[in-house]
Amino acid sequence: MTNTEAIKKTAEFIKKRFTNDTTGHDWWHIYRVWRLAKHIAKKEKDADLLVVELAALLHDIADHKFHGGDFEIGAKEARKWLSSLDLEEDTIAHVEDIVRNVSFKSANIKPSLSTLEGRIVHDADKLDAIGAIGIARTFTFGGAHGRLVYDPDQPHLKDYTYERAHMQNTSAVHHFYEKLLHLKGRMYTKTGKKMAEHRHEYIENFLKEFYKEWDGEV
Repeated sequence: MTNTEAIKKTAEFIKKRFTNDTTGHDWWHIYRVWRLAKHIAKKEKDADLLVVELAALLHDIADHKFHGGDFEIGAKEARKWLSSLDLEEDTIAHVEDIVRNVSFKSANIKPSLSTLEGRIVHDADKLDAIGAIGIARTFTFGGAHGRLVYDPDQPHLKDYTYERAHMQNTSAVHHFYEKLLHLKGRMYTKTGKKMAEHRHEYIENFLKEFYKEWDGEV
């Protein structure tokens, strides 16, 4: 199987699997990450594009947030799919490792991504979590999981973890402080860092406006 065929089959498989998702982790999120990853890879150069594209397409194949906090299930599902494509073991293992480590786990823990390909996919995924699209996805995810838009009586979590955030069921606006506002400083690539600047500023401006409207100042 050629690289082009492997990527095409993977895209078709993922699109069919996630087309009707309503949590903000749908096919179009994956498509945007795929597109961003290719863009960053071209800018950064020297990346294995097959690994980048496959990992971008498969990065949310089984997100831990929807599987009881199981951080291994995504890697297992990715390997299962890739093994059906008759790819080299090195490629499968590399993509599997990226899928295993790309998720945001804590504000104090940076993902263990040692390869350029992993860092490219990480940055592409995190860029889609900030900016205008990131804001839209945050409220979509919150609504899908019964979270309030905002509750000023809830304290902001100083240390985000999957367990604490889900146990306390914090509001959608709290999620900005638990995760989104940390992402700019966690980018690996020069391209990702540059793109994150604008998207981060957009979030900061949104929050300023949100609080003014919440308090009836504008």
